[in-house]
Amino acid sequence: MRIEDLPTPALIADAGALEHNIAAMAAVLPGTRCRPHVKAHKCTAIARRQADAGHRAFTCATIREMEGMAAAGLGEDLLLANEVLDARRLGALVDAGARVTVAVDSGETISAAADGGVREVLIDVNVGLPRCGCAPEDAGRLADAARARGLFVRGVMGYEGHAVGLPDRELRASITRESMERLAAAHAAVGGDVISAGGTGTYDLNTVATEIQAGSYVLLDDAYDALGLPFRRGLGIVATVISVSNEHAVADAGLKAMGMDHGNPTIDRGHVVWFVSDEHLSFAPAEPVRAGDRVTIRPAHIDPTIAYHERIHLVRDGEVLDTWPVDLRGW
Repeated sequence: MRIEDLPTPALIADAGALEHNIAAMAAVLPGTRCRPHVKAHKCTAIARRQADAGHRAFTCATIREMEGMAAAGLGEDLLLANEVLDARRLGALVDAGARVTVAVDSGETISAAADGGVREVLIDVNVGLPRCGCAPEDAGRLADAARARGLFVRGVMGYEGHAVGLPDRELRASITRESMERLAAAHAAVGGDVISAGGTGTYDLNTVATEIQAGSYVLLDDAYDALGLPFRRGLGIVATVISVSNEHAVADAGLKAMGMDHGNPTIDRGHVVWFVSDEHLSFAPAEPVRAGDRVTIRPAHIDPTIAYHERIHLVRDGEVLDTWPVDLRGW
C-alpha cells in the first residue's frame, strides 16, 4: 500500500524521522538517563522501539497507559507521573509483576497509593508550573508520611513545563535552572536515588535530573521544531482536498483530527492555513490544487493529535510499511 491509497484523514509517521529521533535521544541520554513519556504517542509499538534503543523505563500519564504498557511486556519500570485518588488498578499491576511508581503530593494521594497496593512513590514537587506538586518545603514531611505508610520513596519529581516550550534558549535555560534549584532543595529533604524532571525542550539543559521525561521528541511537532532541536518532524496527517474555490481550498481533516492548543498546523508545499473547523481545514494554496489531491498537514502539538486517532501508518518514501494501533488511548 502507498500513502495515496489510505483513506483520509490518515495519521502517518515517517520511519526515517522516527529512527533518527530515537537514536539521537539515546546517544545523548542513554539507558536510564531518559524515561520516555508515552503520553506523546500512546503506542506500544513505538515504545518497544524506544526500549530496543535502551530506554526501558517509561513515564505514563494515565492508568490506562500503565496497564497497556504492562500488558505489552514493557512493565519493567513504569512511572505514573500523575496523582490518583484510587490506585487499585495500579496495585493489580504490581501483583501481576510490573514495577509501578506513582507520584504523590498530599496525604490523600499517599493514602491512595498505600491502600491501593502500590509500593513505590515519588514526591511530586511544584517547581513553578501551576499544576500538581507540593511546595518544596513540604516535600520532606510528605516523604516521612509516605514511609510511615510503608511506602518506599524513590525520590522526587518536578516538571518545568513553563520553560520547555520557550523560544528563547537562554530564557528556557534560566527558568530551568531556577526550577531545578527548587527540586534539588526538595530532594535534599526527601532523599532517594531519583530526581525525575524535564521534557523535550529541556532535555539538554536540565543537568539536575537523574532522568528526563521527554516524550514529543520521538515524532516532534511544529511547536518543538521551532526551537531548533536536533530532532526531525515525523508526524503528519494525510488529507484529501474536497473543495476548491477561487482563493482557497478545503481539506477533509479538522479539529477532530488534530490538537490545536499550540495553534494552527502547517501544510507541506507552502500552503497557508486559514482556519480549522470540525471536519475541515481551509487554506490558501501556494500552487494550484484540485479536488482529489492529497496534502500533508503538520500538527503544532503531536500529543493530543495522536490521541484522536485509532492507528498510525508507518511510512517511508510514500510506501506504507506497517500500521500500528494507538493502543494506549482512553482512560
